[in-house]
Amino acid sequence: MEKETKLEVLHLLEENARRSPAMIATMLKMDEDEVRQVLEEFERDRVIVRYSALVNWDKVDQNRVTAVIDVKVTPQRDVGFDAIAQRIYRFPEVFSVSLMSGVYDLQVVVVGTHIREVAQFVSEKLSTLEHVTSTTTHFLLKRYKWDGVIFDDGEQDQRLVITP
Repeated sequence: MEKETKLEVLHLLEENARRSPAMIATMLKMDEDEVRQVLEEFERDRVIVRYSALVNWDKVDQNRVTAVIDVKVTPQRDVGFDAIAQRIYRFPEVFSVSLMSGVYDLQVVVVGTHIREVAQFVSEKLSTLEHVTSTTTHFLLKRYKWDGVIFDDGEQDQRLVITP
């Protein structure tokens, strides 16, 4: 199968993980078994690492706090940022860790039930790690759009009105 076709399979799944192999096969005019084989290959090679749903937590959960923490670290000889990133992502509070360009080295996203819980994580666990030189914490107040999906219920028609 062509690389471009495999990428189309990935794009369709990324857009909606509930699409079945049969549906994808129909959409791409392919054989269903061929799609299943591609998906198995992607899963085996960890190209697809998980299937998930995008949830608007503001609609269902009032006890959820998300913080984005910028972290400056001193890279370690022979392992760079990888070793400290690994130590950080092993904490259960940590949702994600990314290496960034710019002023800060790592972006850490933490999810907790209260601001105090996140503050305690930063002050007692994160900032005390060897090689962490500084942190800046930003609390997520409202999510308007995530992963290409607009969360606002009252989305207005953005087309321009044409009058004669």
